[in-house]
Amino acid sequence: MRVLLLSRSASLYSTSRLVLAARARGHEILVADPLDFHVVVSKGHPSLYLGDLPAPEIDIVIPRIGASITSYGVAVVRQFDMMGVPVLNTAIAISRSRDKLRAMQLLTKKHIDVPTTVCARTPDAVPVALGLVGTPAIVKLQQGTQGIGTMIAETPQAVSSLLETLWAMGQDIILQEYIAESRGRDLRVIVVGSRVVASMRRQAKSGEFRSNLHRGGLGVRVRLDPRYAQAAVAAVKVMGLEVAGVDMLESKSGPKILEINSSPGLEGIERTSGIDVAGAIIRHAERFLLRRSKKRRSRDAALDHERRHRRVRESSDDVGGGEKVRRAANRA
Repeated sequence: MRVLLLSRSASLYSTSRLVLAARARGHEILVADPLDFHVVVSKGHPSLYLGDLPAPEIDIVIPRIGASITSYGVAVVRQFDMMGVPVLNTAIAISRSRDKLRAMQLLTKKHIDVPTTVCARTPDAVPVALGLVGTPAIVKLQQGTQGIGTMIAETPQAVSSLLETLWAMGQDIILQEYIAESRGRDLRVIVVGSRVVASMRRQAKSGEFRSNLHRGGLGVRVRLDPRYAQAAVAAVKVMGLEVAGVDMLESKSGPKILEINSSPGLEGIERTSGIDVAGAIIRHAERFLLRRSKKRRSRDAALDHERRHRRVRESSDDVGGGEKVRRAANRA
């Protein structure tokens, strides 16, 4: 199959691993920066240009859209979808997962547990919010990855000061309860096609509460409790993603989903777990494309059958109508 991998750089670890995995399975793969595409919107004919040429013919798109280019990257992914090109993670699914508040709303609607989360927009709302989440409280930008935009405030005064500063900068903020028993650690789980393929526990470095490997956290291989595996798969299904990284806390009451990443980094999880996550993604892309092709053939066959049936019915009506005309002429 011909694969298009949307990525800012071919030299990134995750990108290069996916390229190698695709080639190892005999596929042709092109890496292109989403920002190099031009979206062409015209009546009945959506299209894309890559540079000054029409986008090449491809079988499937694997998007890896960075947080800094979410808006335009999602527009490119959506355009491919509108052109009928299978996309491993759709624009809608990526957008859902990027908006932390929206993701939490969707998860809790399906009874998937998350830390108590409050969205407030005015200083008057802070006391009520803190009454719900307590202190210390986690303060998060609604959009952010790799621990960027995630802060801890130890006191109500610190929360108020931090929120007022961020609001003045035009940022949308959520407050979240601090799960003390997690002790600066969380689980990163990679889900591919409704199946957990790899997992690790991340421990924050001394003096840091964020366990992200980009923030200096340490990853260790872990055998995942079935409850946590089920929660991760369920969360990804709610988002509508085919490939995702799920971050969750180990709490006294069980798994609590922190975040769902539609473009999870592969370096830390592959090196920690020893599992070929890139290969799992490519194999799932093959199955995904095969299912899409079968559905399309089935749909086309049904449409052909309906068209043939309609033509036969119309032909019968024409014959019957002609007979009625002849009888009327004979009576005259």
